[in-house]
Amino acid sequence: MFERLIAYLDSVKARDPAPRSRWEVLTYPGVWAVFYHRIAHWLFEAELFFLARLVNHWSRWLTAIDIHPGAKIGKNLFIDHGFSVIGETAEIGDNVTIYQCVTLGGTNPTNGKRGKRHPTVEDNVIIGSGAQIIGPITVGERGRVGANAVVMDDVPAGASMVGLKARSTLVPAEEWIKEFIPYGTPNCEDAEGNRIDCIEKLEAELKSLRAEVETLRAEREPARRSGTED
Repeated sequence: MFERLIAYLDSVKARDPAPRSRWEVLTYPGVWAVFYHRIAHWLFEAELFFLARLVNHWSRWLTAIDIHPGAKIGKNLFIDHGFSVIGETAEIGDNVTIYQCVTLGGTNPTNGKRGKRHPTVEDNVIIGSGAQIIGPITVGERGRVGANAVVMDDVPAGASMVGLKARSTLVPAEEWIKEFIPYGTPNCEDAEGNRIDCIEKLEAELKSLRAEVETLRAEREPARRSGTED
């Protein structure tokens, strides 16, 4: 058990440059939220639902992270900061990273999955801050959900989801094979895989739009003056 704890703390430290030691990791609310969930889930599986809820309520008060006792969580879940919600039928694989203010929320199951109304998150997934993953969908292995994305459809393995409603952008192999990408947000790339500086692209589009506006103004100015003189 002690070795498992050390391995877990090391896995968190490997994904977060802030802590200087394992002791510092032990102060993280996400670590305590997972610890209390292990207890609550054990009570839930034993059908001691009220006691499971009590542990869950205490954990939520202490950590600002709400994990339903029924949720199934694999090894080395890292919830960075807090204010996240994980629903009852959610399933989380191994080595998943969740940043702050994430919701694994539920919907009324209408796709034939009886009782399943929350997402399934497979191994090595990274979910950016503020992301909302809704319904009995699957986020494939090494999938990435960008900050503030809203995901309501299955995410292919190795894909990144961005936007409202989220759309898929394939992750190149050289990015996919990396062990970990902070915040689940790869660099902006076009369809051919060429790297693009997003800010420069937006600035170029803005410059083009401004030029078009100035051209339209120049074309309309003689007509306006002619109308005034008449």
